Amino acid sequence: MDKDSELTLVEQHLVGGECSYYACMPTKTMLRAAELSSSLDRAPGLAPERPDPAGVWSWRDWMTSNWTDDGQLQFLQDNDCALLRGTARVTRPGVVEVDGEEIEYDALILATGSVPVIPEEVAGVEHWTNREATMTHEIPESLAVMGSGPVGSELAQFFARMGSRVTLLERGDRLLGRVHEDAAKVILDVFREEGIDVRLGVAVVEAEPGVRVKLSDGSTLDTERLLVATGRKANVQGLDGAGVTVERRGVVVDERCRAAENVWAIGDVNGVAQFTHVGKYQARIAAADLCGQDVRADYRAIPAGIFTDPEIGTVGRTEGVSARYELQSTPRTSTYEKPSREGFVRVFADPEERVLVGAVAVGPQATEWLGQLTLAVRSATPLDVLLDTIQPYPTFSEAIFFAVQELAASLS
Repeated sequence: MDKDSELTLVEQHLVGGECSYYACMPTKTMLRAAELSSSLDRAPGLAPERPDPAGVWSWRDWMTSNWTDDGQLQFLQDNDCALLRGTARVTRPGVVEVDGEEIEYDALILATGSVPVIPEEVAGVEHWTNREATMTHEIPESLAVMGSGPVGSELAQFFARMGSRVTLLERGDRLLGRVHEDAAKVILDVFREEGIDVRLGVAVVEAEPGVRVKLSDGSTLDTERLLVATGRKANVQGLDGAGVTVERRGVVVDERCRAAENVWAIGDVNGVAQFTHVGKYQARIAAADLCGQDVRADYRAIPAGIFTDPEIGTVGRTEGVSARYELQSTPRTSTYEKPSREGFVRVFADPEERVLVGAVAVGPQATEWLGQLTLAVRSATPLDVLLDTIQPYPTFSEAIFFAVQELAASLS
């Protein structure tokens, strides 16, 4: 470590974190390959073709730089940041110990992320988490996916499209329990259409080597691989001496991401919202506060994307007064592929203020054209201004105009 550096990063694994190597970037690369193949099935004039696994893995491995962080190390060097590899723990305020070496600090930013939640029912058998699933070079003949959140749903669809016989197990009464029920219904229909065996209201009660899974409905399931996607929890190990307060969801922070005197906590470890983009936003907040600027985090318009096919994009609050517009009614949908996939835009408003408070979009590239709705919610743009905004033709975003038009009419 450079003892003269004012900034030091301590990392026990790869610089860049979970998203770069085991989550966002590899999974979206894998999903894109399968999506392109599926589109060939639905577009007249194009010959269906299943993706070549070797090619998909090659693309994925390239995206992760074969799980090396050389490029990130150059970034640190360019920004005069020293790197210390090892496992850190805060022994007392002002001191971090890294594998036996004590490092003093004036300011400490905690960005320790999160770790998978592994239910004790399956802890004793061989299983995949998102890490193994995004590093694999095999397509299992059969795959049971435990949990239907974004990770479980995305990977279930990917492996099904690559040729695995996939069973998706969800103890709740619907898929994607944290998104709007209309969006979850679309994905459920698509999954069943594509041959995924979706079992709702079923919990895993025991798993045996092999893998044999015993379910709460009395049935058993034999599968080559078991993917556990039952959520993540804040990684708070080693923080006992930092003087921070830890609750169930993670390290408690204020609106400036402060966790204690001279300590900030950003990203998954504070549990505000487990998204990479929220962690990046909080990093800007913490850095500005550390430098004496008057900043406060605003979480009214947190966007989220689920990269199933079709995609789901959400932002803000998705309850209350709303209007829905079907994506099939926009000209762009008919030009995209045929037959068109079901999709929609639903917008939610504060009837008194006549501004949007949230939205959900389902359709091709929904996570991209959700951007203007995120800005509208964050800036409290009046409905009249949204109605006077020119949407390009033909695009999926035209549906936003029509959804807002119906919403405004219902509020008149």
